[in-house]
Amino acid sequence: MTEKRKGARSIKDIPEGILEQLNRGELETANLTEWLAVDQKLLLENLLQQNGRTEYLKPIVENVNQLKKKTVNTINETIGMGLLHLTDQNQDQAFLLMLSRHQADLVRCWAAYTVGRNTAADLKQKLENIQPFASDCHFGVREICWMTVRPDISKNLTESLSILSGWTSHKDENIRRFASESTRPRGVWCEHIPELKQNPGLGLVILEPLRSDSSKYVQDSVGNWLNDASKSQPEFVTEICDEWLRESPTKETQYIVKKALRTIHK
Repeated sequence: MTEKRKGARSIKDIPEGILEQLNRGELETANLTEWLAVDQKLLLENLLQQNGRTEYLKPIVENVNQLKKKTVNTINETIGMGLLHLTDQNQDQAFLLMLSRHQADLVRCWAAYTVGRNTAADLKQKLENIQPFASDCHFGVREICWMTVRPDISKNLTESLSILSGWTSHKDENIRRFASESTRPRGVWCEHIPELKQNPGLGLVILEPLRSDSSKYVQDSVGNWLNDASKSQPEFVTEICDEWLRESPTKETQYIVKKALRTIHK
């Protein structure tokens, strides 16, 4: 249903009834405009009332109110971390499972944080547990989920690249894309990975298998990965692109290379 629904182009144009449904967790957001319009504190309040967990509301909202910078992402992370802490404190795993399967995409984003920031799990477990979020049908969940594990990927880069290189052959394009997007040297809305900025060749275990991927979603990510790298290591990126065009002169590779070299060719 939500895939067919077209969202409004501006927040003021969202029908009142749709916004109410979004804030009650009855609908997925249809586009970025709706995603930005949801009142996450109200959504949380409704979710907790609907599931008999109202005692979780006050401590989480207090943390949200204390945020110096309130953005969709910082609020999302704060709510997710709050739910992780409280469900752990109360051994409330059943509620966590419900969150991960909830119909509202922003609730599943919170659930992704309860997986990605769970200090009781090691890197391998976290990546294994985050994979269902990486294949989520909603763009917002797919973006948030790699952000939740990005700090661990950066701290454990060698192991992360080894695990994620296996994801590049997955039949699901969203999971292949996660392998690339989560390891971008600079990335979007996240901290950089200094090791990959200085030595982007480490990422070739992920990039090489994707250099002629059939999915435009994956192609865009690989091109952006290399474009990130070109800002600190332009010679490396130029050499890789030349090599790829020689060895794999497909339209997919050509598209990736054009995207990869856009900063160099400015």
